Amino acid sequence: MDTSYIINHLGEEREEYYGAAVPPVFQTVNFAFSDVATMRKKLQREMETPYYTRGYNPGVGLLRKKLAALEGMEEALIFSSGSAAVTAVVMSVVKAGDHIISVSRPYSWTGNLFAHYLKKFNVEVSYVDGTVSENFEKAIKPNTTLIYLESPNSLTFELQDIEAVAKIAKAKKITTAIDNTYCSPLNQRPGAMGIDLVIHSATKYLSGHSDVVSGVVCASKERISKMMSEEYMTLGAIASPYDAAALLKGLRTLELRVNKSGETAMKLVEFLQDHPKISKVYYPHTKNNPQLVLAQKQMCRPGGMFSIELKTEKVENVETFCNALKRFLLATSWGGYESLAFPMCAVATSDSYKNKPVPWNMVRIYIGLEDAEVLKKDMENALSKI
Repeated sequence: MDTSYIINHLGEEREEYYGAAVPPVFQTVNFAFSDVATMRKKLQREMETPYYTRGYNPGVGLLRKKLAALEGMEEALIFSSGSAAVTAVVMSVVKAGDHIISVSRPYSWTGNLFAHYLKKFNVEVSYVDGTVSENFEKAIKPNTTLIYLESPNSLTFELQDIEAVAKIAKAKKITTAIDNTYCSPLNQRPGAMGIDLVIHSATKYLSGHSDVVSGVVCASKERISKMMSEEYMTLGAIASPYDAAALLKGLRTLELRVNKSGETAMKLVEFLQDHPKISKVYYPHTKNNPQLVLAQKQMCRPGGMFSIELKTEKVENVETFCNALKRFLLATSWGGYESLAFPMCAVATSDSYKNKPVPWNMVRIYIGLEDAEVLKKDMENALSKI
């Protein structure tokens, strides 16, 4: 894959824009036509030509083309958030009375969609330990229409054998979808492993500057065409022309940022995994991860985020550690240029977490573009406080 060509040149018909090196922002709702015949023709091809910006906008269309190519898929749609993209995917596949198989710890708002919203439509969801591929096959029912993956997820970083699960699903004619946000299209391409629908929170790596909330779905032209005429146009959770322009700007540096983030994260993980005040490091590429071989097979390179479990029995120690960090912002989300720390004790107390699968003394760490030694010293200083 010629990543550089896709990011910097694919779809950029500069002669149409007076030779502009940067594509203009088409901040318009309507596109006008010289006659009824032309208007009719454009309306019939609204997925791929300007008619009304809710359907197609040239700047958004350029971004769609690039992201589909990066994922090795035929088409893409850009949504107003990652959650909107997930919801559109699920609604495009599932109807009332259907059954979904999901990994056991999906992203929080995906979990909310599964556990609460879909109940209104009598949709059943089974959660399985995705580290064992056979669990998906065992969970299949006659009304199963969707298998939903996150490999890895963005908190405890369990992987699924994507190719194996895709084969199980195809044998039963079940649609597969995956949240590929953690890896980005540069580190993992699930479509090449047989997955039908690939989702991203473009808010993260694809944007890279923490200034846009957006989502992406990549799939076959047939699936995207159906989704556009139904969920996309009907629900209207679209990306604005300005958001598309900001995403395109972020995309220009995607390769540099993803590489830097992953390389620095590996250095921090190596420093932390044997630290006396850390009881566990959650990361696909740790030397003691039982899924390391699978991670190396599916992912081109390590990602830029991991979680640590502090060796403490007191919430106050977790807070002290986080409050002592100077180079890490205390914030949610990730994927930007700034390093972040997200403590689970900010979500709930130790008492309310006793029966939860995620420990209260866990802190998720995202590595931005700062120097590795600077971050390491800051982490060491914060650990010395507890």
